[in-house]
Amino acid sequence: MKFLDAASIRLADHIHPGDTIMWGQVCGEPQTLTEALVAQRAEIGKVSVFLGAGFSRTLLPEHTDFISLRGIGAVGTHRRLTKAGVLDVVPIHISQMDRAIRRGVLKCDVALIQVSPPNERGEYSPGLIGDYVHAMVESARVVIAEINAQVPWVNCDTPLTSEAIDFAIRTDRPLIEVPSAEITELDEAIAGFVEPFIPDRATLQVGIGGVPEAIMKLLTGRKGLGIHSGMIGESVVDLIESGAVTNEYKEIDRGVTITGALLGTGRLYRFCERNPAIRLAPTSYTHDVSVLSQLSRFISMNSALEVDITGQVNAEAIGANYLGAVGGQVDYVRAANLSTGGRSIIALRATAQGGEISRIVSSLSGPVTTARADVDIVVTEFGAAELRGLSLRERIGAMASIAAPQFRQELEREAHRFIKS
Repeated sequence: MKFLDAASIRLADHIHPGDTIMWGQVCGEPQTLTEALVAQRAEIGKVSVFLGAGFSRTLLPEHTDFISLRGIGAVGTHRRLTKAGVLDVVPIHISQMDRAIRRGVLKCDVALIQVSPPNERGEYSPGLIGDYVHAMVESARVVIAEINAQVPWVNCDTPLTSEAIDFAIRTDRPLIEVPSAEITELDEAIAGFVEPFIPDRATLQVGIGGVPEAIMKLLTGRKGLGIHSGMIGESVVDLIESGAVTNEYKEIDRGVTITGALLGTGRLYRFCERNPAIRLAPTSYTHDVSVLSQLSRFISMNSALEVDITGQVNAEAIGANYLGAVGGQVDYVRAANLSTGGRSIIALRATAQGGEISRIVSSLSGPVTTARADVDIVVTEFGAAELRGLSLRERIGAMASIAAPQFRQELEREAHRFIKS
């Protein structure tokens, strides 16, 4: 590993025209390096960047004069890139990311990573993101690390060593933070219908947003909960501190919260630093069905843009407007179906645009992200529809019952056109 000066780094010495670049996603973005890439793009020449989820404001549509953008979807601040039509979306399950990079299906010539200062053994932690960092590092021609003094040393499956890094810069700058979402009355109403499906000793997968936050607040009285999730926020800290999450009944990783990413503020980062009860893991572990299905009472909780009246889920786009991603939804839904006592929950508000548009629809306006044969429970603020084992005709009634009342009759009338009497 060779150290470079952060203030004078010249990326054109390491990045070639035509290269594909990847960097740590969500809060693990190495911002000094990505900002340098944007500032020096004309000197470097035309390159491609593959993006995961993002929560910085580094990239703007005008940067595509020299940087072409591909990625998993409109997650976080990257929604502005899909809205501008400059991010070419690659539909992919998160569980496939690791092997897709290693096999060259997703090319990675240059890996830009953010890591913690080394521990006493000289090992670096990716700090805020486990995910597909190792796949990037092992596949790239050049690995450039930003060693940020503010990144916590978080336990991970395989710490990075200096041998894995070609060049490094030292920085000391604030980390990207994602504060907990504000909880609305609608979020609380939805959470109230989700909560009965979560028993003691369940292992949870949960995302971020108002509904997940509201659900987690209802679980402080539970006993023996576990966490195995692609991401965690500060609500997990609340559940650990309340004693609800102990991970003691998990069949694997007993006593340890498993996650691929930390999305929160300094409170979360400080809590996870050198905490033996927290471990970062790659997507090949956090999202793999063969791993997850070993967990009994595995409860997955995900969101959607719309669900049709037979249970098909669209979590990606409304027409040509790409608003989400395939993400890990299908991975977790299928894992919950295989888990003994597991349940998968799709939670969404019943309407959009101030109640003018139903999100329970007769026909999806975008792609099918999760097939109706996989869907278990759909929840809105009007109730929960348990779809496992129901016929198409029975599903129509169940789904109409959780739509906003003003849309129910029309939904049933439209849906029956697709089912013979």
